[in-house]
Amino acid sequence: DMNLKPDVTTAYIDPFRKHKTLDVAFSIVDPITDEPYSRDPRQVAAKAEAFLKSTGIADTAYFAPEAEFFIFDKVRFENSMARSFYEVDSIEAPWNSGKDYEDDGTPNIAFKNKVKGGYFPIPPIDHSQDLRDDMVHNLQAVGLELERSHHEVGGAGQQEINYRFNSLQHAGDDLMKYKYIVHETAAQAGKAATFMPKPIAGDNGTGMHCHQSLWKDGKPLFFDEKEYGGLSKIAQWYVG
Repeated sequence: DMNLKPDVTTAYIDPFRKHKTLDVAFSIVDPITDEPYSRDPRQVAAKAEAFLKSTGIADTAYFAPEAEFFIFDKVRFENSMARSFYEVDSIEAPWNSGKDYEDDGTPNIAFKNKVKGGYFPIPPIDHSQDLRDDMVHNLQAVGLELERSHHEVGGAGQQEINYRFNSLQHAGDDLMKYKYIVHETAAQAGKAATFMPKPIAGDNGTGMHCHQSLWKDGKPLFFDEKEYGGLSKIAQWYVG
């Protein structure tokens, strides 16, 4: 058994629970010695941050993941003794362009994305704009500082919502919070959000770019106007 120590700086009111509930990130500690558990991801991040400071190279490392995801209107799967299959569907998917009717019985009036043609479409081709707005609202309500949201390249409902960078440990906390809010907001709308890397063959997969930077005394260490491309030696070594 292990003990959990709450980090009150991560607390927020859960926007989905029927009764008021406080969500908090915890660190894992040994119940006897009260020492941090070495395999706790938050502890690993804290040790990495402490090591960076000890080198004198930088005192802060910022991380900003961009976790893309798909929104599906229907998901089915089975892995039984008799059969194995999976099926996903999206109202805006290119394979639905020839249907006579939508699943709700209304006539198909087109407005479907093309394969790999979903980057920044406008409504009515972008069917997810209101749901993305709901996600943005809920993400802001739990403390994330949003920067942008848009439809991504994948034609069957791929999305991206970006929020502001944070230090390593708290960037991990933010990512867990982000995924929870996206999943729950979609589920309450009767849809399924997934961060799977390749849910659809033949169309764009889902990535998670991660912007990174080193800072010291409040100044960015990756910039040097005298170096090639404005990248400092530290930035070049970091890339290498």
